[in-house]
Amino acid sequence: MKALKEIGIKKAFRFCFGTLVYMGFRLVPLPQLRVIYLRIVGAKIGRDCTIHSVKFFNYYRVGFSALKMGKECFLGNDVLLDLAAPITLGDQVTLAEKATIITHLNVGFKDHPLQKKFPTQTNPVKIESGCFVGVNAVILDGVNIGAKSFIAASSLVKDSVPAHSLVGGVPAKVLKDLKS
Repeated sequence: MKALKEIGIKKAFRFCFGTLVYMGFRLVPLPQLRVIYLRIVGAKIGRDCTIHSVKFFNYYRVGFSALKMGKECFLGNDVLLDLAAPITLGDQVTLAEKATIITHLNVGFKDHPLQKKFPTQTNPVKIESGCFVGVNAVILDGVNIGAKSFIAASSLVKDSVPAHSLVGGVPAKVLKDLKS
């Protein structure tokens, strides 16, 4: 009951409705049909995209309209997308299996002892055209990844990445300039 008190009936209804929409998505068997379904529920998705078994959460906050993808994007199995704020993927962006994009931070209820030190925040994530995000990489809220960048597997990206960069590590650091 504490959660219902804190979020209110309107957000609780949005959560229930969003969960039904998400359950429909989970039932769609083919990647191409998942693209069509997501378009119907408000996502903006370009042509020739492939969406495998992607998982969404916080879809009740902004809705599936928070997801914007350019053309020829690929989202692998078990990609996790936090739709608390907008996620924008440019053309030809690949998110490999188990890549995660987080758009918010919330340590818990309003009276949680860490709220004062870590206040709730919500920030969009943008990944520009021609990027690759490796297996198990995590992109945190507010990060912008410049065009034609490569995020190595299992990296934790907490800061924005310049275009044409190879980044890796925990936390991720620029390892190489890919311009040449």
